[in-house]
Amino acid sequence: MAIRNIIKKGDEILNKHSKEIKEITPRILELLDDMKDTLHHCGNGVGLAAPQIGILKRMVIIDAEEGFMELINPVIIEQEGEQTEAEGCLSVPGVWGRVRRPERVVVEYLNRKGEKVRKEGTGLLAICFCHELDHLDGILFDEKVFEFVEVEKE
Repeated sequence: MAIRNIIKKGDEILNKHSKEIKEITPRILELLDDMKDTLHHCGNGVGLAAPQIGILKRMVIIDAEEGFMELINPVIIEQEGEQTEAEGCLSVPGVWGRVRRPERVVVEYLNRKGEKVRKEGTGLLAICFCHELDHLDGILFDEKVFEFVEVEKE
């Protein structure tokens, strides 16, 4: 496993659509492991999409309220409500802004064993699902911000 470099805003790969994963190979599993190591190395992120490490594949990892999750070919199948919270992004360091997201989201995806999973998320998890899946379609959160905010540094 390896720690990968996080691609920053301005690199055109972040604005490209990712490709569906046709087969879960040892290479895909290795990339998931690298993504986990990279996210934990950063220390301040709750999610990471493959394009953020330069890989145009439809896979993300999330380590939020519900624990660690790996999502391959995720798709939002339901959404409802609205919430507006401040978001940041490892690929857009130092920028925080309020984004309108659904309060509740249901996502279908494959896990690392190739099993289909359906997961409901509310609050922070719903935000994570939407934010990370946007990366797979070449959308950065700051393109959806309606109000930039200052966040105190710890």
